[in-house]
Amino acid sequence: MKTIKKLWNYSCFDCYAFGILIAVELLMSFTFLGYLHIPPISVTIAYLPILAAGCLLSPAHSVVIGFTFGIASMYKASSSYVMPADAIFSPFLSGTPASSLWLSVGTRTLFGLIIGAAFLAARKTKRNRLWIGVVAAISPKVHSLLVYAAIGTLFPELGYRYSSALHWEWDDAVFALICVVTVELLWTAYQSNTMQNIRFCIDQSVDNPYSSKKMNLFFVIFAFFILFMAICATFYFSQRESYMLNQHGFAVSDQVSSDLLHLQIQFLVASLSLNVISVILLSCIYKYMSYNGYQREMDELTGVMGRRMFLYHCDKMQKTCSTTTQKTGWFLFVDVDYFKKINDTFGHPVGDKVLKEIAMHLQVIFGEDGKVGRLGGDEFAVIIETPMPPQELGQRLERFLNLISGILPEQKTSCSIGACQFVFPQTVKHILTETDKILYQAKENGRACYRMQAHPCQEPVTCGGNG
Repeated sequence: MKTIKKLWNYSCFDCYAFGILIAVELLMSFTFLGYLHIPPISVTIAYLPILAAGCLLSPAHSVVIGFTFGIASMYKASSSYVMPADAIFSPFLSGTPASSLWLSVGTRTLFGLIIGAAFLAARKTKRNRLWIGVVAAISPKVHSLLVYAAIGTLFPELGYRYSSALHWEWDDAVFALICVVTVELLWTAYQSNTMQNIRFCIDQSVDNPYSSKKMNLFFVIFAFFILFMAICATFYFSQRESYMLNQHGFAVSDQVSSDLLHLQIQFLVASLSLNVISVILLSCIYKYMSYNGYQREMDELTGVMGRRMFLYHCDKMQKTCSTTTQKTGWFLFVDVDYFKKINDTFGHPVGDKVLKEIAMHLQVIFGEDGKVGRLGGDEFAVIIETPMPPQELGQRLERFLNLISGILPEQKTSCSIGACQFVFPQTVKHILTETDKILYQAKENGRACYRMQAHPCQEPVTCGGNG
């Protein structure tokens, strides 16, 4: 299980890309996009998503898409109206189910494994673009070789052998060119700066406080709604087609009715594939735009949350907590002492350095238990969302004050800190007001200290500094 988990431990963006490739595979398998009909057989190019998965993702992904391609081709070959040469791909029509299953599913899955491993090796070379193009160019022949070898072994009466795939015709050059161009364009797009920026935004959107879980639920409900309506439409139109043909004087046998339903299911899968692609793209656009909005709300200098985002997060945290849990948290105001003097004496670049260092230490000390924000100027705030005893908070504040004291070699850097314990849920306005009173008391005590109130009924405790 650990190996499987590690194998599929890919980014959110890669998962979306994989979902799109599966949908494209089904779309090509069940429409004219994936097949070229050259009597007496159909020549397929529906393996292109397998190449894309092998090149952009991993052999495991290309194997799954190869398996999907095999299942789709097996289903498509199971209707009574297919050409005789294609019927051998159906375990229901060939008379030898095991042989047809290997031919339709086994060869395509094996193709996905071989191509995925070849692309993995190509990506590790110094001239990876060249070797990626080589793998893409030979992939049609590899696919043909596997299929023809299986036909020659399992259905020798048809007269096909593995050598049938070794002949080179003009159409082979066309297929090779299609594969090379497709893979190279996808690789270029996937590695571009624009796509990498989109990838970063989507992957980081998991930690975006502006991202709405309700919106994610909406996408899920929307997808299931589309699935339900498509299934209903499939059975409805299948029945109406039979009725319409009967009304026009065409006798519809059970076999014809079954083929109509078979065809409608193909249409259903193709339609659902388009809808899946649409839902995934809409979800990606939402996550990308949401994270861009999140980035704009981050404080550019220190890298912590800006004022509006921090207060939004605090309000969101209060609203999501139950009134029956009695969970406690802490709110901290942190003011840099005599910051204007630092700027006037050493210059603004040094002042910026002080703010960055203070934000960094706050993140290190409290980041795992809550969020840090810069409310403006030299004022920071921290919300601690997990229960923490006053003794532990005091130890962390002492550590913070000791760490920041040596930021400037010429002068000791200090902060005045007010810490207020509260019980979830609580209005943010009330928390800010109470914490601001405690911070003011810390400043009156001589600065370079922290003052905390563990409970509204208890007296505040001042430690450090001149108090």
